[in-house]
Amino acid sequence: MKTNIKVLDAMTTNPVTIEIGSSLQDCAKVMAEKHIGGIIVIDKGVLAGILTEQDIVRKVVAQGKDALNIKVEDIMETKLHKISPAKDVYDAIIKMGEVNIKHLPVVDEDKFVGLITIKDVLKIEPQLFDFIVSKFELKEETNKPVFGGNSKDGVCELCGRFTTEILNINRSKVCESCKEFV
Repeated sequence: MKTNIKVLDAMTTNPVTIEIGSSLQDCAKVMAEKHIGGIIVIDKGVLAGILTEQDIVRKVVAQGKDALNIKVEDIMETKLHKISPAKDVYDAIIKMGEVNIKHLPVVDEDKFVGLITIKDVLKIEPQLFDFIVSKFELKEETNKPVFGGNSKDGVCELCGRFTTEILNINRSKVCESCKEFV
């Protein structure tokens, strides 16, 4: 399902970066100020890693570590998945979905040239939303009514309300209030 849109056309060409020696607190301040969920870490002008909100939550906050005494390089991801700017946006979506990431550095001949994110893709191709969702791991599927959950949970096909007591009547899923209309 190629889109005929190149990564180059969708990527952010000047993503927010931070130097590798920075403190985690300084990094978090920049991320909050710029309203971003991930930041590129640079070491002497060269791509060194990426740090995301998930890294901060999972590697620092959830483990009870002192965020004030942690450097960016202590928790950043250095095993980076990258993509060429000449690739199709579809290839970026596939790659992000395969490894369950939302930020993908764009590299041309080993030189960092930008960043493409799920938001970047959706800004230029909003009709890819359903496709993107299908490529990402859905957490706790059994707790979601659409994917299983409690077999009595559901949305009434007549009134549209969610109920914990959905009824199957004549191949229709309805709530108690609407069962007489089926």
